[in-house]
Amino acid sequence: MTDTFSATKPDLAALAHRRMREVIPDNDWTSRQKLALTCRILFDGGHDSGLAGQITTRAERPGTYWTQRLGLGFDEVTEDNLLLVDEDLEVLEGAGMANPANRFHSWVYRARPDVNCVIHTHPLHISALSMLETPLVVSHMDTCPLYDDCAFLENWPGIPVGNEEGEIISAALGDKRALLLAHHGMLVTGRTVEEACTLALLFERAARLQLLASAAGAVRPLPAELAREAHDWISTPKRDQASFAYYARRALRAHPDCVRRAGDAGSAERRTGV
Repeated sequence: MTDTFSATKPDLAALAHRRMREVIPDNDWTSRQKLALTCRILFDGGHDSGLAGQITTRAERPGTYWTQRLGLGFDEVTEDNLLLVDEDLEVLEGAGMANPANRFHSWVYRARPDVNCVIHTHPLHISALSMLETPLVVSHMDTCPLYDDCAFLENWPGIPVGNEEGEIISAALGDKRALLLAHHGMLVTGRTVEEACTLALLFERAARLQLLASAAGAVRPLPAELAREAHDWISTPKRDQASFAYYARRALRAHPDCVRRAGDAGSAERRTGV
């Protein structure tokens, strides 16, 4: 057995990551199921704002993605009422229409081949922070996945239904995973739905912490090297899968209609990694 008490921090971190890869199972949710679960997870996590906001994930056919139907709240989305749309928002599968604001998602997907999920919402604390025209400040260990990974769009471009907004938003995001939009809300991206979902929840928590801390005094910065270390430590596929599995279990207890469930009793446990 390895003598861990004489190991360095990088060695221990590498050991922990290896164990996570070995022990934490992959889930077998479909993309549609993960998207529907994300809608319910974010609804419970304070991202509800009526019909505002869109959540999308790439579909198998290039230039297409799944999204929710305009007119449904996040708490009403199921895997069966999602829409398959193309970059022009033409519905290829499903009934109804997509939110016209989905247009800028098409621009993000074109600009970022590494992105497979885009989440845009107007949660309370992020929206409040956006009204101050100030960037997100990451100053707590839990929120370090957003450290140096959250861009800021200082000028509100108006309603995001034109190509101009798509160009502005995708350019402002650049190569980062998150974007705070002044007078608007937030955008997060992920290589997976799990990554984007957990980052969206973390973003709202970070904004709430910033507002609370700012009301009490000046927010102190984190040491850059340690913050980057924490960013990389938390931002791994297995951590995202484990976090998403927990949030999915919670969502399914509150919203059992979200996805169709297989008949055997062990299916839910396998899907959420229990």
